[in-house]
Amino acid sequence: MKAKITLLLLGAIALFTSWQQTTSTDASKINKGMIKVTILYPNDDGKTFDMDYYSNKHMPMVASLLGDSLKLLGIDKGIAGSMPDEPIPYLAIGYLYFDKLSAYQNSFGPHAEKIIGDLPNFTNIQPVVQISEVFQ
Repeated sequence: MKAKITLLLLGAIALFTSWQQTTSTDASKINKGMIKVTILYPNDDGKTFDMDYYSNKHMPMVASLLGDSLKLLGIDKGIAGSMPDEPIPYLAIGYLYFDKLSAYQNSFGPHAEKIIGDLPNFTNIQPVVQISEVFQ
């Protein structure tokens, strides 16, 4: 049982372990109460995702458009499921951090069409977006 729990934990860690890209703001500056926008790209048959384009073109464009309201961004590349031979649940996950919800809304809204319009350049996946308040 202990070995199975350890395997599950290692799988969960591996799932979201890859590389993290940040703006000039250090990850240690994530504080309780900040707003975290999580963009999940679910894996499924026939789904494609160009990580090079996403990390080198799309997310830098998003950071540029959102300006100073964006405090930090991160990118995870899915590499494993929670069990051996289990497919990854998400091909990629993007993170955007803001001080307040209004900062996200005011900066994203005017650029939403351009940001969403860029999706076909790197994926055929309809992303799932979760907006959260950082609790810990």
